[in-house]
Amino acid sequence: QLVESGGGLVQPGGSLRLSCAASGFTSRLYTIGWFRQAPGKEREGVACISGSDDRTYYVDSVKGRFTIYRDNAENTVYLQMNNLKPDDTATYYCAADRSWIVVFDAIKGTPVVLDAWGQGTPVTVSS
Repeated sequence: QLVESGGGLVQPGGSLRLSCAASGFTSRLYTIGWFRQAPGKEREGVACISGSDDRTYYVDSVKGRFTIYRDNAENTVYLQMNNLKPDDTATYYCAADRSWIVVFDAIKGTPVVLDAWGQGTPVTVSS
């Protein structure tokens, strides 16, 4: 099971840290991806981190502003979001899969089935 938290309302230029807490499995053995879906839009990938060597990947729209990292002791993956923009407004979801390439492909937009999804946490960037 994956549970996201940390969403909320923030002004443009502000920061939020989202959490993706895993239960029932060891998240460091999995690649974790963050996705988001804005109202009326399709879901899009944001970033992912591998389970084996913590390699990361970010989509261009968040590169340099978002950081994905994991805390193995807490079995949690975080998404630190800085310099938030109104276009970042969306419900953010985390997902897990044993395969880096499967999550990477999902982040890039390929329709694939991932092992587990969280329920999402909403982020609103507005003044």
